[in-house]
This record gives sequence, structure tokens and C-alpha cells, in this order.
Amino acid sequence: MFNIIRNIPRRTSRHCPPSTLSAISLNPVRIHFWNGRAVDCQFMLLANFLFIFRSRFSSGAADSGRLLEGFGREEMRRIVLEEKWDDFRIVRLFESELAPQLACGVLVELNRDARLALRFFRWAETRAGFGHSVEACCVAIHIFFCAKMYVDSNLILKSLLSSEKKVPASEVFDMLWSTRNVCVFGYGVFNALFGVLVDLEMLEDANECFIRMRKCGMFVKTRSCNMLLDKFSRSGKVESLRKFFKDMISSGVVPSVFTYNILIGHLCKEGDIEVAWRLFDQMKEKGIRPDIVTYNCLIDGYGKQGLLDESVNLFTEMMGVGCDPDVITFNTLINCFCKFEKMPKAFEFLREMKETGLKPNVVTYSIFVDAFCKEGMLMQAMKFFMDMSRVGLVPNEFTYTSLIDANCKSGNFDEAFMLMKEMLLAGLRPNIVTYTALLDGLCDGGKMEEAENLLKQLLKEGLIPVQQTYTALVHGYMRANMMENAVNVLKDMKDKGIEPDLLLYGTVLWGYGKHGKLEDMKDVLSEMKECGITSNCIIYTTIMDAYFKAGKAAEALGLHEEMQELGLPPTVVTYCILIDGLCKCGRVSEASRYFNEMQEIGVLPNVAVYTALIDGLCKDKRLEEAKELFNEMTSKSMIVDLTAYTSLIDGNLKGGNLQEAVKLWEKIKEVGIEPDLKAYTSSIQGYCQFDEIQKAKDLFAEMIGKGIIPDEAVYWCLLRKHAQHGNMDEVVRLQKGMSEWGFLKENMSNVVSQT
Repeated sequence: MFNIIRNIPRRTSRHCPPSTLSAISLNPVRIHFWNGRAVDCQFMLLANFLFIFRSRFSSGAADSGRLLEGFGREEMRRIVLEEKWDDFRIVRLFESELAPQLACGVLVELNRDARLALRFFRWAETRAGFGHSVEACCVAIHIFFCAKMYVDSNLILKSLLSSEKKVPASEVFDMLWSTRNVCVFGYGVFNALFGVLVDLEMLEDANECFIRMRKCGMFVKTRSCNMLLDKFSRSGKVESLRKFFKDMISSGVVPSVFTYNILIGHLCKEGDIEVAWRLFDQMKEKGIRPDIVTYNCLIDGYGKQGLLDESVNLFTEMMGVGCDPDVITFNTLINCFCKFEKMPKAFEFLREMKETGLKPNVVTYSIFVDAFCKEGMLMQAMKFFMDMSRVGLVPNEFTYTSLIDANCKSGNFDEAFMLMKEMLLAGLRPNIVTYTALLDGLCDGGKMEEAENLLKQLLKEGLIPVQQTYTALVHGYMRANMMENAVNVLKDMKDKGIEPDLLLYGTVLWGYGKHGKLEDMKDVLSEMKECGITSNCIIYTTIMDAYFKAGKAAEALGLHEEMQELGLPPTVVTYCILIDGLCKCGRVSEASRYFNEMQEIGVLPNVAVYTALIDGLCKDKRLEEAKELFNEMTSKSMIVDLTAYTSLIDGNLKGGNLQEAVKLWEKIKEVGIEPDLKAYTSSIQGYCQFDEIQKAKDLFAEMIGKGIIPDEAVYWCLLRKHAQHGNMDEVVRLQKGMSEWGFLKENMSNVVSQT
């Protein structure tokens, strides 16, 4: 006779408070029968109880009693052992409507022979139309776990939680608790449930399982807790990670070095170095010795925030406590120093790495290749790239992407595509980062047709464009004055559920500003506010520039005031836009005030700021002030650009200072600056003004000889001056040149009559 009654708890467990058991009993567990009907756990236990005592109050109980007459434990063992599945008693059992309960009873009777129980459990699953009840599954889990058949018990747990049944985790916990006495009870089965929930990424359920185990006096193993911590970290659930760690400690779970490594590693990636350091101190106070993973995480965390001295101190400390650095340690230090443009120190670590007997790997070389690329040192980058192959290392996607990006930024598109081809031949598949780097280069170079073809290729490869891909396309289309295409890209991006970020919005605003579309800019700003994206200094500066170019100085200055109210500190670019915009609209005195203001708040003017104000002062006939600024630039060892020289030359010529203008022109050539059309035009007009016709003619010939095409203003200036002097041969020659370029719109008599 079955001993199912043993499953009914007869007294409250000392490990679980009565309130918990009451809660379990009031929450019935659903049992799925083979014929699709379901009853709750209480009904099932009652049915078993009636069956044991062969009650005659139910015809079903009487039938089940007749089904198992003479079907004792030894008979069951023999039938299962010999696999006599056609035995009439087995046949009648599975033909019964109570088959799931009866099968559960068979498992209970076989609890001392787990191998036979497993054989019966698996054979029963193959029966057409039959399905084990949740109780039977939990009974089997206990039997197999007690017999150390952990793989089989875990498989059943996973099947319950993830198959088409998808039994709630709380229901499985309840049933495991109610059937715990089927074998010698141990808490390990609940640890197994916790572990399976973590494996299945059911993290909140695992957390709830931990809480219920704690209430019942059961403790989750540290290793299992570490698994959940790691899952929380990888999924970015910061609050859950921190809370679970606190729950672990308060529950008496003893953390290990791996526990702290997970927390410290996550905090370092999030940039929360202070908390990571406190945990580092805490683990040492608890007598847990940090290992190489701990130190590597902290070195990386401090290094990425530019706290390089702290990284080096940690490196020194780890060696002092006998923790030898590995390749990852050196790569981390090299990467941090390269990132903050301290290449010599990075090379020191490379040398030290080799001296300790560690060989640089593909990551080491790739870091240096990327660093050289970002510095625009392509030759050195290629040298490291070639050295990789020489020492037997195969470049990875990151290595190729760095080189492709650098070549694109240098305009070497043929080289970039050749690297892409080489990458494919090496069996490496370009990822979306590689394609985006190439796409960005093409868009920046105005090669929109090639960029469109590349986009088609990456889509054909099954790659999904990311935000940076769309940003590159929008920027390229706007630079190429293809506004409709840019708008279509934005629409396509939003249709795919990718929301623009601040960088992309800034790109769109820049494009609209470039084309004077102020109303469209306002619409974009409204959209940003709706999305909760706050404008930064760059956005405000971009809009200010657009307003100045549209002649709306008041609106531009209003934005500057708004920036100050929001506490956004203006940058040197902001001041450059302000000063240049005010100078161009004739408000030079205001520009000078902003120039003084920026220095008062510690923003140092650059060449562009000086040049903008010098140009404004010259146009406002404040030549002496312009000269003072020019001398100030040179005293600060700034490299004066052509625009500043041209502005001063023009100002001196208009102010009647021919000799000063000539000196500046000679200075341009002395410092090796090549004059442009504007510089030549200004000087030629100045010489003509002073009736220095031969000097003007010489400059004109010099300009033509350098391949600089004169504009209409230069031709008319020279033509009128030659006509005034009666140099008609020169007039005819100039007239011919003007005709060739389509500049001549007046006949010769008009020119002569104006002299």
C-alpha cells in the first residue's frame, strides 16, 4: 500500500515560522492532470488520504484502491527494474483519471532507489496524453537531489519553470516545501532552485526565493549569491545589485573575494570610485585578501577618470603585497595613459611588462595602434600594426577599425577600403563600429553616394545601424545641402525606435543653422524638451551662431543670458561666436567688453577670438587697439593666422599707412604663410588706392602664377586704374581676362568714361 500520507506535514518545522506554513497552506498549488483538468494541492492530498484508507465515500477513491491491490513496493521495484510496462497494473494505472496522483505515489514508494524512480519518471513522460503533476515533479526533485543526482533534479526544475507549463517560481517553492519530507530533508534543494532561477535570468524571482529561504531559516550559499550579483551587474540593475548585497550581509552570508570583485568591478565601470574604494577597505578589514581581479578593476576605474597617480599607487601596492601583475594589469595601465595622451609613460609600462617576462598580446598592440591613430600619427600606427604580424599576433576587429577610422579622417579612403578588404580576407567580419567609422569618414568627405552604397552593404550584412551611424549620415547630408535626405534619415531612425541623443540633436541644429532655417531650429528645441533632453553649452552656442549669421544679434545675446541663468559656463567657442558676431554687426565696443569678461572668469582667448576682434577693430577704424591685440598675440607665442594679417593690412591701407601694410605683407611671406584670394585682393586694392600701379600689377601676376583665380573686384580695380593712367593695352588685356571668366558686363567706353 502506498505511503503517501508521509508527505503530509504532521508538525510545524522548527526552521520555518508557523505563519509561513499557514501562508503556504492557504495558497493552493495547481496540479495539471493528463486530461487537462486541474485540482489544487489540498484536494490532491485529500484524495491520497482517502485512497490510503480506501474510503467508500468516493467512487474514484474506491477505483484507485482496486487499481493498486497487491501492488506493493517490491512489486513496483520489480516491474520498473525489468521494465514490464505492459503489466496490467501499470496499464490500469495510466488509464485511470487519477494517473498523475498515482504516478506521484509510485515515485514516493521508489524514494529509496533514485535510479528506478528516474527510470519510471522518464518512462511516464513518454506516455501519450500524460503529464506529471507539479507535486510529482517536486517529489522527484527531492529524491534525485538526495541521491546526489543534481543534473536530473536541475533539469526537472528548469522544465517546470521554463517549459510550456511555466509554473510560477513561488508555486514551485511552496510545493518543494510541502513535499520536503519525502526523503531526508536538506536545504540544498532550495539552493538548487535559487541557482536555476538565476541561470534562467529570472532575477527578481531568485531574489524573492532568497528572501523566503531566509524567513524559513535557510541560507543560500555564497557562490550562488555571487551568481545573482553577477547577473544583476551584467544586466545593469544597479539598485537591485546594491540591495541584494546588503541583504546578503544582513542575512549572515559570508562574502568572498569574488563577491567583492563583482561589486567593485561594477562600481568602477559606473564611475563610482568612492564607493568602490570603501568596499576595498571593507574587504581588507574583514580579512579578505584582494586578488589580481580586485586590483585590476580599481586600476582601470581610477585610470579611466584620469586619476593616473592613484592607478600607479595601486599598481605599486599590489606588487608590495605579493600580487603579481598580469597582462591585463599592464594593458589597463597602458590604455589609461594612452587615453590621456601620456604615451611616454605608456611605453614605460610596455617595457616593464616585457622585463617581467609577460608578452604583449593583441590587445596591447591594438591599444597603441588606436592611440597613434587618434594622435594622427598614422605611420607609427602602421608600424605597430606590422609588428603584430611579425610577432605572430593576428589583428582583431578593434585594430582594423582604428586604422580605418584614422585613414578616413585623413581622407585616405583608398587605404581605408583596402584595410576593410584585408580584414575580410583575414576572416574577420566588420562590425557596425567599423562600418560607422568608414561611413562617417565618407560623409565628412562629402562622398554621400559612396556612403549610401556602404549603408546598403551593411544592411545586407544583417547589421543594424546605431545612433552614431545615423548621426554621421545626417551630418553628411546637411553638409552637402541635401536637407530632404537628412530629414528622411531622422524619420527612418525614429521609425526604428532609436531616439536621437544630444549629439544628434546638436548636429541637426547645426545643419538648420547653417542654412538659416531658424523656425526649424525652434521645432527641434521643442522636441528636445518634450524628450527631456537638456540643452548644453554647445547647443546654445550653435543656436547663437545661427542667430548672429541671420542678423538677429538681440536674440543671440538673449541666449547668452539664458545660459548664464541656467548656470551653463560659456566656453572659448561661445565667446568667439559672441565677439565675432558682434564685430560683424558693427557692435565692436560690446565685443571688446566680452573679450575682457572672458579673461576675468578664466577663459583664455585663442587665436580665433583675437583674430575676430582684430578684424572688428580694423573695420571700426580703431587701428591702434588692433595693433595692441596683434602684439599681445605674438607676445604669447600664438601662431598668428592669415586672417589677422589680412585684417591689419586692410586696416592700414584704409588708414593711409602704406608702409605698415607693406611690412605686414613681407612678414606674411617671412613666416611662411601662403596668402589667399582675400589677402591678395585687399593688398592690390590698397596699392591701387595709393597709385602704386606697378606693385599692384606685380601682386596680380604673382597671384595668377600661384593658381589663385582673381575675382571680379580685383579685375575692375586694376582695369579702372590702368584706364586712368592711359594704359589701354593693359585695359584690353584685363578686359579679355574678364570676358573669359564672365565678369565683363560693361563695354569699354563706360570704363573709360568713369576714369
